[in-house]
Parts: sequence; C-alpha cells; structure tokens
Amino acid sequence: MLDKRIKALGVENCYFPLFVSSDRLKKEQNHVEGFEAEVAWVTKSGKKELNEPIAVRPTSETIMYPAFSKWIRSFRDLPLKINQWSNVVRWEMTHCTPFIRSREFLWQEGHTAFATREEAAAEVLDILDIYKSVYEDLLAVPVVRGTKTESEKFAGALYTTTVEGFVPATGRAIQGATSHCLGQNFAEMFDIKYENDERETKHVWQNSWGLTTRTIGVMIMVHSDDRGLVIPPRVAPQEAVVVPIFKKGHEAMVIEEAEKLGKELKDAGYKVKVDSRTDKTPGWKYNEHELRGVCTRLELGPRDIENAKVLCVRRDTGQKIELNRATAVADLRQVLEEMQESLLARAREELYSKIQRVSNWEEFMSTLNSKKLCLCPWCKNASCEENVKSRSKKESENSEFNVQAADGEGESLSGTAKSLCIPFSAELDALGTSGPSLQEEKCFACDEFAEVLVLFGRSY
Repeated sequence: MLDKRIKALGVENCYFPLFVSSDRLKKEQNHVEGFEAEVAWVTKSGKKELNEPIAVRPTSETIMYPAFSKWIRSFRDLPLKINQWSNVVRWEMTHCTPFIRSREFLWQEGHTAFATREEAAAEVLDILDIYKSVYEDLLAVPVVRGTKTESEKFAGALYTTTVEGFVPATGRAIQGATSHCLGQNFAEMFDIKYENDERETKHVWQNSWGLTTRTIGVMIMVHSDDRGLVIPPRVAPQEAVVVPIFKKGHEAMVIEEAEKLGKELKDAGYKVKVDSRTDKTPGWKYNEHELRGVCTRLELGPRDIENAKVLCVRRDTGQKIELNRATAVADLRQVLEEMQESLLARAREELYSKIQRVSNWEEFMSTLNSKKLCLCPWCKNASCEENVKSRSKKESENSEFNVQAADGEGESLSGTAKSLCIPFSAELDALGTSGPSLQEEKCFACDEFAEVLVLFGRSY
C-alpha cells in the first residue's frame, strides 16, 4: 500500500550504496553534528586497518546528493523524486528496544527536488498524510500531526513535520514517521542547481521523508494484551484460523468440512489456515493462535455442522458470533471490518483521553506522572526547552519512569520529558482544545509569554 501510494506521486524506486566516505559525510557539518554520536564506522578490512574509516549510512542525504548535482541541470529535470527501501544503522542506544529503538532498522527514505519552495512544502504535507493513513487506516493506530521544534527537527532541515503516536500502557509517546523540508541547505552544499526558463541559475528546494519498521512495534504496543498479539485485519498475516472440534467417531467428517470451509475462504481472498492437528487439544490451539494474533477463530464441530453454523471468535474482544454456514464466507468480512474500526476507535479514544491541557509546571509533572501527554503553552525558546528536559529528568529520579536496563548497566528509558510536536490546527480541533488566547498566557515552564501550544511528553 505504501509503495503504491508513493509511486502514485511520481516517485521512482532506487538503491544507493550502504557505505559513505568520511569526507562526503562531513561535507554538511550541521547534518553530521546531528548524527555524529550515532554513526557506525568500518575501520578494518580483515586484519588490515583502513587508511580512512568508512561510515555505515545513518541516512542517505550525503550519499545521494552528489548524484543529484549531476542529474539536475535544467528546469526540465525537475521535479526529481526517488525513494529507497533499505536498512540503516544508528548506534544511538546502549540498550535497544526491538522494533522501537534499534541500531539497525529497515525503512523507506524518499528524496525529492523541486524548483520552488511551494512545491516542496506541498509534498511535505502530502507525504505526512500518507504516513497518517498508514497508521490509522492500516494499523488502526491514531496519530497526531505537527511540526517539530527547532531543537527537535532533522539535522540540516528547514523544518520537520511528524506523526506522533502514544502507548497508553507506558504513558510514552513515540515518533511515528517524519517528512522534512530541507530547504536549499543541501543544494548549496552539494551544488545542486538548475537553469530556469529565463536562463537564470537557481538552487533546488529539497525534501526527505521516511517511515521505518518502528510501525510494527507501535502497532504491537498499542493493541496487544496479556494473551499475546492483537493485529488489525488489514495488515494481519492471518485473518482467520479454522479449528475443527473433534468428537470420537466423527473426526474424518469434521476435518473434511473444516477443509472445505478453509478452501472457500481462501478462494474468496482471505488469509486463512485450517488447524487440523490431532496431537493438540482445541484449548491448546486457541491459546496458540491468540498468542500469534490471528484475527478470528472459526470453530467447527459435529453439532455446528448439523445445525449449519460456524462459531466465530474475535481476537480483540473475545466476542463469540454465530455465523450461518451458508453465508459465513461473506459475513466474516463484516466481522473483520468491525474489528478494524473498533481497534482504531478504542485507541483514538484512549489517546484523546490521555492528552491534557496544562498551564504550569506543577500540572505538567502531575500529568506526566499520570502517564499522560501535556498540551502546553510555550515560549519557543530553545533554552526553555532544554530546561524542561533537565528539570523533568531531575524530578523523575528514582521514579518508575527511569527504567533500568536488563543487565543493570544504566537506563534503558528515562523520565525526561521532551517536546513532541507543535500540533496542526486540525489536530487541536480534533482534540477539542479550548482556552484563553495565547496572548494572555505565559509559558508553562518560564515567565515568558507563550507563542504556541506544544505537545510534551515522555517518549521512546
């Protein structure tokens, strides 16, 4: 779905090398400084030291853009739109969280170039809407769209937009995906210019944007429960499992009917499996398929066959639904759609209930410690933002929010709060945000007047 929608925007897939030289990586200093602590370096070939270390890509701007400067000569070469599905390495964590923060992850990274700022700005939002759709329409995970603060934006970008998710069980936010307007910064560094129709030489305007396998981790953490995975039907590897309920003397007949139902479902396009193992009890099978996140369980025993019924059990709620055998194949589609919709509705209700408007520091810390996110009037000063981090970290010492690593060496998660995004006005409307004009409000963390409403919280 994502690749199809990206291509619909006129973007072509490509692939660039994994390694980048030190000189090329350091060409854009602000960009390098943003990733310097995370870059993994290759220093040896076998037992031989390399003359110059080679970086493993943390992102591909400095790898791709020398090619852009060769490909782009005229306004007729624009826009240039490419996308790469690849792996990257960021050595940023001493203690990793699978799918959420890991040293290596898979992603798609799009890189585009335009003649005007307006074209670039429009694409930034188009991509962000696609990412929002991936989370909400496929993964049933609600997100908040917004702009990153200057301190939190992508290194070297003009500005960064984001979709932010939330894990209610831990009270932590998580950055879902980002779409950056790079402005002309990289174009100037890598000499990416074109001649317009008036024969004037101009630098291009660029964007970059990416979504990672973190999506899997977010989906799991938002929906799953103590019995195992809960996976929304639209992305589930298995929408249904048919479990024959054996009765002595009727085994062959039940298996035959179960296989028949399974074939009808497969022919109708469902992702389904028939679990006809005879060495496992039905209870064992129920638990196993619940653990794996199979969306629905279809039970079929001699009595069901006699009455022309199928018992359908939803994974998310445990609800039991009796289906008529004659219409079961069609009826299952409605069950799965209702499951998809209810997962999103439940997650959205929980997200909105966990975003609280605060006006001062005491409310801020109290809300954080209630495992919620804070919508705060803020002054936009970088020094104030840094103070929020240090102050919240200090006040969270020895709390449950400082999570020690499994090996006892250091923290895997801290109690530090950070800015997540400046929500778009449409997001604030959806949240039902109300209150006095910001001209009348002071920053929640200092005595300066507030300029914007910012979403703050603890995060992964």
